[in-house]
Amino acid sequence: MHDIIIVGGGPAGLTAAVYALRGGKSTLVIEKSGFGGQIAFSPKVENIPGTQSISGAEFADKLTEQAMALGADVELETVVSAEIDGPVKKVYTEEGNVFEGRALILATGVKHRMLGLEGETDLIGNGISFCAVCDGAFYAGQDVVMVGGGNSALQEALLLSEVCRSVTVVQNLPVFTGEKTLADALFAKENVKVRFSTLVVGYLQQDGRLTGLRLRDEAGQESEIAADGVFLAVGLVPENEAFASLASLDERGYFDADESCKTSTPGVFVAGDCRRKAIRQVTTAACDGTVAATAAADYLNSL
Repeated sequence: MHDIIIVGGGPAGLTAAVYALRGGKSTLVIEKSGFGGQIAFSPKVENIPGTQSISGAEFADKLTEQAMALGADVELETVVSAEIDGPVKKVYTEEGNVFEGRALILATGVKHRMLGLEGETDLIGNGISFCAVCDGAFYAGQDVVMVGGGNSALQEALLLSEVCRSVTVVQNLPVFTGEKTLADALFAKENVKVRFSTLVVGYLQQDGRLTGLRLRDEAGQESEIAADGVFLAVGLVPENEAFASLASLDERGYFDADESCKTSTPGVFVAGDCRRKAIRQVTTAACDGTVAATAAADYLNSL
């Protein structure tokens, strides 16, 4: 049995592990896919204090190595549920394992939001992608569309502009919501076009492969655009339903916990993008990890 089990190996979960271990608590981090979370897919991160520029993958590697060097146990498994059995928190995985701890930190992160259009799921991997770092090279010399206007969309579009023949950015609002420096860099690219106040209303496909998009502008006029691939960066959604019996959710599905990272269940804490909060950034995720781990350690010390 571990002192603390952390579900999620992103910046919040890994920072929580670092602080828990430094506090002398044995710690297990369970991650379902890859350590580092969403930040691992960012080509360039320039908003971490003390670090001018670093790739998301490198940052994720360093944070993982730091936690493991301090003694964190790690498991690559998918957590499907958790329950309280007296003083013990039990975590169940899809692989059929059960892990036990005296305190639990849920740092489950978020997943990519989709547009909800017909045929969308079938086109993932057949023309629809979410990660330019992962899939951009497949579209070298081709024409792609980036859907979205936040920081992630702008960063991904900049990366794609370096390898693709053309990049069309489709934003449903009249302005970008991402940082001005990113927008300015994008506007300076000769092979990038931007379509503001435009909705994607359908996918075009042939033989199960995406061939383009159907768009609608603010005047209600529809048009079609050919594309070899489309990258979606339209937000993120939490996957917290499996833990609703331990930590209440707000109307959007985020853990309804404040800056203390405490839930109404003793010994259960939440951290990172999965929590109700105004700002979701790598720094705020790390802050949550710090607070949750400290609170968990205080809880264990009080037993």
